Amino acid sequence: MTAVKVKAKIIGGGFAGCEAAYQLLKRGVDVTLVEMKPTKRSPAHHIDTLCEVVCSNSFKSDDINTSSGLLKAEMRLLDSIVVRIAEETRVPAGNALAVDRYLFSQKITGYLESFSDFHRVNAVETSLDTDGYDFVIVATGPLTDDALIPEFRRLFGEEFLYFFDAVAPIVTVDSIDFDSAFIASRYGKGEPDYINCPMNKDEYLYFYENLIAAETVALKDFENNVFEGCMPIEVMAKRGADTMRFGPLKPVGLRDERKAEKPYAVLQLRKENEQGSLYNLVGFQTNLKYGEQKRVFSLIPALRDAEFVRYGVMHRNTFINAPKFLNEHFQLFSHPRLFFAGQLTGVEGYMESTVSGLIAAIQAYRIYSGKPPIEFSPQTVTGALCKHVSTDFGDYSPMNSSFGILEPLSEHIRDKSQRKAEYSKRSIELMKKIVKNL
Repeated sequence: MTAVKVKAKIIGGGFAGCEAAYQLLKRGVDVTLVEMKPTKRSPAHHIDTLCEVVCSNSFKSDDINTSSGLLKAEMRLLDSIVVRIAEETRVPAGNALAVDRYLFSQKITGYLESFSDFHRVNAVETSLDTDGYDFVIVATGPLTDDALIPEFRRLFGEEFLYFFDAVAPIVTVDSIDFDSAFIASRYGKGEPDYINCPMNKDEYLYFYENLIAAETVALKDFENNVFEGCMPIEVMAKRGADTMRFGPLKPVGLRDERKAEKPYAVLQLRKENEQGSLYNLVGFQTNLKYGEQKRVFSLIPALRDAEFVRYGVMHRNTFINAPKFLNEHFQLFSHPRLFFAGQLTGVEGYMESTVSGLIAAIQAYRIYSGKPPIEFSPQTVTGALCKHVSTDFGDYSPMNSSFGILEPLSEHIRDKSQRKAEYSKRSIELMKKIVKNL
């Protein structure tokens, strides 16, 4: 007698949805992935392939003694397809794992399509019905289409939230003025992978004054719903003349050896593609009108003649009040065959979204197969994110990976570097034990 194949539907072809699809496909599940592109695109999406990198092309540090690097190390142990393809398509970015966004998306799409049990449906989903599937994983992301919002209201009432997110502009390398710009890494560490655009005090203050006076795109309530990790540069600037100099325009550790004068402020540019023909303005997420972006950002001497191939854009981010509705397996209390993943659940960041899709897929498959779900210790970054999503502690807001969300060490270590190393060592040892039970 032939065993009946497990059938799953995933709604959304972003990082969480693609990772979930791979985790199920490798376990022999028949997967239907519903993705609205190219039938319809959100304001932030531009290509038809899956797992599109819509914001920065950096997935943050790959150093295992940082929380973002530790999360990637855990994900490698869990066989994350997103991390694997990211490594295959990486571009130089110091200690960060940055990718060629187009090649990355193409490879993810091609890999999933190589499975005979993978079925992509290009349509705008309007229902969260599980009929015809053993379980459904909803990974529609922070740009969930309006067509699905009524279903959210049906499930969650008015208790789902939203905030606004912003992405940074991209310029061509040929249009950067290298009489002003210089290539260097901070404090000379690692490969010199960033282009640095310095300003003296007068140049900076003139830029600052124009920035805070520039016209922005009007968005309802956005200033009250900005996530701190993706704050528009103009919002940051309005907090004080020196705020940017302690953030994305920090000059410390950066010197142009050709000049005696130390920079007063420095904008860093990071590679956007493998060829190094495109660079993004690091930390310059913005809601300025396009014409204002060209005018104001061109006041930075190295960008006076810059060619902008993409301007920054502001868009709505949607997420549910997860602790009121989801358990630590990303499973809906009221409808156990429904799972949620990605930024929709209130995790923030590419890898955080990806790992939530990975966990939702593993747990959904195990629960359906009659196996107990895997317990991911909150002493791992993965487990701590699961705990964040499922623990009701008052006002709920998006969360990145950080050592601060891990359970404390058994003894206090004063030295910061040593403490981080101990967190990482403990986490990896635990994750290796967890993986043996998968």
